Amino acid sequence: MIRVLIAEDMELLRAALAELLDQEDGIEVVAQVATGAEIVPAAEAHEPDVAVIDIGLPEVDGLTAAAALRERLPGCAVLILTALSRPGHLRRALDAQVAGFVPKDIKPGDLADAIRTVAAGGHVVDQALAFAALRTPDNPLTQRETEVLRLSATGAEPREIAERLFLTYGTVRNYLTSAVTKLGARNRVDAIRIATESGWL
Repeated sequence: MIRVLIAEDMELLRAALAELLDQEDGIEVVAQVATGAEIVPAAEAHEPDVAVIDIGLPEVDGLTAAAALRERLPGCAVLILTALSRPGHLRRALDAQVAGFVPKDIKPGDLADAIRTVAAGGHVVDQALAFAALRTPDNPLTQRETEVLRLSATGAEPREIAERLFLTYGTVRNYLTSAVTKLGARNRVDAIRIATESGWL
């Protein structure tokens, strides 16, 4: 029996997924969570074989949670299920060593097959997304530029970002300016849009 954890913030979708998967032979949903912060504690408590994780989770995003889960419970395969089919997200998912990356509009039977594949040690990646990822350039931003831009995307002002990252105000402004220049953006808002659409934030 393949034990599955589902992480999805939309209650209706989460319940529907659980019901569909419980009807599949050899698959049992042992835990359901609504936030990224709940994934590791729930996995430690229920020891799933596969975690089906949405990217757009509150508190901690799905890819960050997936990386933490792989570190804490390497025996649990991670299958990313997302509506945010951006090539940059696939690259981040692969960096987090996830076993699968499929769109939310996948057919129920195909999802069950994907779960069986990753549980057996295999990998599943949506072909269209994989092709798009090959055509997408690498993130030109440094880790610090990405971090500063990600905080800016939450609405944080440069002074607040400086305090949170223990940097000077001028340093934060320089990182933001550098990010705008590297992305060929018109301004900070445009840089956030470009980086988000590319899956770099």
